[in-house]
Amino acid sequence: METQKTNWAQFIPLVTVFFFWGFVAASNDILIPVFKKAFDLTQGQSQLVSVAFYIAYTVGSLIYMLISLAIGKDLVNKIGYKNGLALGLLISALGTLLFYPAANLQSFPLMLAGLFTVALGFSLQQTVANPLAIALGPITTGSQRLTLAGGINNLGTTIGPLIVSFAIFGSAASENTNMSIESVKIPYLVLGAAFLAVAILLKFSSLPEHPETIEEAVKEEGTVKSSALKYPQLLLGMLAIFIYVGVEVSTASNLPAYMETIVNSETGVLYTLKEISPYISLYWASLMIGRWTGAVEAFTDNMSLQKILRFVAPYLAFGVFLLVNAVAKHDLSPFYIYGLIILVLIGADMASKGNPARMLLIFSALGIIALTIGMFTDGIVSIYAFTSVGLFCSTLWPCIFTLAVSGLGKHTSQGSSFLIMMIMGGGIVSWLQGVVSESIGIQHSYIVGILCFAYLAFYAWKVSGILKNQGISFDKKVSGGH
Repeated sequence: METQKTNWAQFIPLVTVFFFWGFVAASNDILIPVFKKAFDLTQGQSQLVSVAFYIAYTVGSLIYMLISLAIGKDLVNKIGYKNGLALGLLISALGTLLFYPAANLQSFPLMLAGLFTVALGFSLQQTVANPLAIALGPITTGSQRLTLAGGINNLGTTIGPLIVSFAIFGSAASENTNMSIESVKIPYLVLGAAFLAVAILLKFSSLPEHPETIEEAVKEEGTVKSSALKYPQLLLGMLAIFIYVGVEVSTASNLPAYMETIVNSETGVLYTLKEISPYISLYWASLMIGRWTGAVEAFTDNMSLQKILRFVAPYLAFGVFLLVNAVAKHDLSPFYIYGLIILVLIGADMASKGNPARMLLIFSALGIIALTIGMFTDGIVSIYAFTSVGLFCSTLWPCIFTLAVSGLGKHTSQGSSFLIMMIMGGGIVSWLQGVVSESIGIQHSYIVGILCFAYLAFYAWKVSGILKNQGISFDKKVSGGH
């Protein structure tokens, strides 16, 4: 397996769907205020946009399992990975079609149904695409390929809101106070056409229907387990995904409430929402910075080039953040110092040596340190401590996912579906931190995040032993390469 190379001809069209996930998910932030005004909703009612979107992942995974039980065989194993992706894109395209009658009928529930259906398709796509990205090359760089795919996803989250906002409002968004809900129709019909185009592209691509690296089950004591749920790495990994998505989302979602309690040293008054937004942008940009860094090993076996790219990639991503905020006419001077914090990320990435378990352990430890500093310092130091959590969350999804599905063999797609179901942790952990903040204050409520990282560190240690007993190793065995 060490001589196997990443199949870029198959990987590049695959990551198109990763871009879609980020593009649409981030664009929901534009739809929330649009729907709130157009349908005269309360703030709570407007948040149903997020509820409808994210609950679809869990519902989709449940439907997937029920269908698999009904046909007596795992759905993706039956129809193939390529067909599974195409079917998921088709379902998402059908969801975008609902925006047309919903706009004509001025129906908020139908709009939510459209978003729900789009995300339902995403659930199937994620079930297929994540393990497939790992399979298109050597296992030792599987997490790096998934990290690279995550970087493409972050590109979607960066430009999605800008494009959708322009499509809905035009160039004078701030002056458009008479926006009609019908302006949503065309952008989402175009998005649906893009889904169909990519479905056709993938259908006729060279992507494998049944990748050999997935078909090969790891045998223990001469037998192959009968269900994905009988693999301890998956069971523990499901909780890890739940907690990881939770700490990633809750850290950002509670940051505005914390910053509103801090005096801006430059203005002498509390931070305003307008002043807070660039820091929220920096948090999500930190995920892109970390993922671009973590994906370096997927590109080349040349160790000298890897060392150079480890410094170039994160600062290139940081440059994208600065450029976007410069265009938005934000003051960039407070952000330059963040470049030094990125050095911590680079050092941690080098120390992990591409091993997903080691990376998960190191980055979780850094997450604990960052949150602890944030809890017990003040002002800009605490803000950047909390923001840096984005750097240390950046590669955790691919690490956890790779570790959780390793060795599942023909049960890989079933295990992937269970993992996708656990995305709901983003909403639950955020809610939990909010409840805790009411008792001990918003700053100290980040103890919830510390407990989350503590479990992730435990999972990294525990799963290493589990996979070692199954004969699975992620350490590089060829000097200077893979």
